[in-house]
Amino acid sequence: MHTYSCPSCHTTAYFRNLNCNNCGAELAFDPERNMFISGAAVCTNRSLISCNWIAEDEDGYCRSCHMTDVVPDTFKDVNVKLWAEAETSKRWVLINLARWGWFTAADKGRRPKFHLLAESTSRGRDVVMMGHADGLITINVTEADPVVREQRRDDLDERLRTMTAHFRHEIAHFLFDRLKEDPTFHAGFRELFGDETQDYRTALDTYYDVGAPSNFHETYVTRYASAHPHEDWAETTAHMLHLTDILDSAAAFGLQCDGMPRRNYDAYKEPEGEALITQALELGLALNQVNRSMGLQDLYPFVISAIARKKLIFAHKSVSLAIQGLKHHKGGVFGLFH
Repeated sequence: MHTYSCPSCHTTAYFRNLNCNNCGAELAFDPERNMFISGAAVCTNRSLISCNWIAEDEDGYCRSCHMTDVVPDTFKDVNVKLWAEAETSKRWVLINLARWGWFTAADKGRRPKFHLLAESTSRGRDVVMMGHADGLITINVTEADPVVREQRRDDLDERLRTMTAHFRHEIAHFLFDRLKEDPTFHAGFRELFGDETQDYRTALDTYYDVGAPSNFHETYVTRYASAHPHEDWAETTAHMLHLTDILDSAAAFGLQCDGMPRRNYDAYKEPEGEALITQALELGLALNQVNRSMGLQDLYPFVISAIARKKLIFAHKSVSLAIQGLKHHKGGVFGLFH
């Protein structure tokens, strides 16, 4: 994520800011122009969940809030806070993808819809299963509580578990549904990830019964990626998004490792997946050491094999070029490799 500026005093502003830290001006973010602007109508959810995006639909909701069809039961304040934190993570992921053209005015394809649910409701305790189904993404906002999330990370033996990662993973499933309309993408996908038509429920049951193979790290970015080709794609694409954002954020603040990334580098304009992944992994290794100096867990606690790297590069090419290669073809919208 790069930094922004206040339209009133032109000092640095950050993506989550509601007001300028310098002059106090109200900040309203325009996702189409990727900047803070003055004088625009603000999202209806601004006062409720601190949404700082501009209003776009007839009900006064922003582009991101418009995608949320169901919000958590707000019978108590804690759910509102969890919802607010989840929506902030969603906006972060959406604006990253918008740098490549996804869900912008140029993108005429369908957009995901979200159900953001809490386990604690006025009816009692609910079980919330996160996932994607035909364009509908369900997110458990209870995990916006860092204590809950960290406990589940330990219980599931996961090296990384964040709200941003949840959104990236589930949106990656949606991106697959968009991208698979292109036969060239589909052929490349199957060559690297396998046949996604194998029974999904059976594959997941097997994974939860016996776990990942002992040598999973030779082929997959995470243990869970070994469960099914769909999960391999979602985990790989989420990691590609992590690495792109790490590199972009480092460039925005002038952080370098062996001279990379160079100043004013735009990770979202990098055409070569190999170059992007190499720079991001080297930077991630350095930042791991910085975190260790403070007794914190590694920023990017993964070792990427040669096979997993190929998958990351494929995901980068597929996602970063899709909208630029947009064209109508038999009712579809993709021609990204032609």
